[in-house]
Amino acid sequence: MISKNDRINSSYYNVENMGDDDTNSEYSAYGKYTIDTSLELIFPKTKIKINKIGENVFSYEKLDAEDNIVEKIIPTFSSVLTLEITPIRPLNHPARRTNYLYLDIGSPIFLSSGSSADVFVNCPIEIGVFLINGETHESLDWFTCNPNDSRFCLYGSPESGTLCKYAHSEIVESHDSSIPYINGVMKINLKNDLSRGLTISKLVFPITEHSLYYKDTKAIFDTLTTILKKKLTLEIFDGHPLPIQTDWTISPTYERAEHNKAIDMGVD
Repeated sequence: MISKNDRINSSYYNVENMGDDDTNSEYSAYGKYTIDTSLELIFPKTKIKINKIGENVFSYEKLDAEDNIVEKIIPTFSSVLTLEITPIRPLNHPARRTNYLYLDIGSPIFLSSGSSADVFVNCPIEIGVFLINGETHESLDWFTCNPNDSRFCLYGSPESGTLCKYAHSEIVESHDSSIPYINGVMKINLKNDLSRGLTISKLVFPITEHSLYYKDTKAIFDTLTTILKKKLTLEIFDGHPLPIQTDWTISPTYERAEHNKAIDMGVD
């Protein structure tokens, strides 16, 4: 049985200093786990315990970063339980209210007229627990290792603005620059077809259209391709997700993707 005395004594961000061999850390890696008797999974400020309590029956207990205890009983079709632990899109904490992500770029990007650039930025993640039944992945549970930075914002006017999941984002070196369990990395293709230069300070887009991929404790997103261009007399921002080519494992998903191209950016 998990109690609040089982708290993991580690800070939210001590994973930042992990080396390349982060699978040897005190924390559990993403991936599939087959449990025949018991399993303990440890993440920053979060602990999960799974035990077989009867023939084809398992118990699931979780103590999360906010001292919430979740308990579930899982009947199974066989004598073993198979789970997959993966990074998922950051849409559940503190509540599921929107499909949109607002990335507030810490170092704004100046894009000259007619120029293009590829940048990598970090994006928040949550962690999903999926029950595997044959080819089916069912969402059993989810959690965040960074609840203090999970919050909403309104993009636009109070009357007609878009509610977004807000995240401060920094430009990083590559897809390998994610902080395990806290964020992933997204590549952004920027192109400016306008006759003037612009400074890009924020990005607002439906994150449900982007898949995630994982390897050990790292996570990456599909690429966001963007074009600033003129249509008739209006300056518009056109963007869409671009699936990446990678040998990393794609995360399962359970949300309904809304194919809405209402993508925007803050420019000066």
